[in-house]
Amino acid sequence: MDSAERLRALRTMQRTLDEAFRLPGTRIRFGWDSIIGLVPWAGDALTALLACAIVVQAHSMGVPRVVQLRMLLNVGLDLLIGVVPVAGDVADVFWKASTRNMALLERHARLPGPARPGDWLFVGAVLGSILVVAALPFLLFVALVGWLSGAR
Repeated sequence: MDSAERLRALRTMQRTLDEAFRLPGTRIRFGWDSIIGLVPWAGDALTALLACAIVVQAHSMGVPRVVQLRMLLNVGLDLLIGVVPVAGDVADVFWKASTRNMALLERHARLPGPARPGDWLFVGAVLGSILVVAALPFLLFVALVGWLSGAR
């Protein structure tokens, strides 16, 4: 299968996951990602694996690594959001990792070259947020220990 055929197959998968259905009377579209995601944990894990097919294709096409990382972060955020019962399933309708990743793949496949500043900014912001969230419990623990030792 050549690249053009693979891209067509991935576009079909992306539409199936993110845009297969329309909420009557609205412009809101959703796909099987939102429906399968209703199955706790396993549904979100399955759709994340399917979404990674786009990332694998990006890798085989030589898309810049920072863009591939951004794509993985899109899938990871989709997985993280989807794990939250009910609210995550609703959010899945609006955070469409496969649609975002397909747009990135098509943009960088057509215009090969270095990653754009926005890609670096997104990756930096997500990684910075992860570091803050990871450091927060430690900082709270240190503050609590300081408060308790000063209270004596």
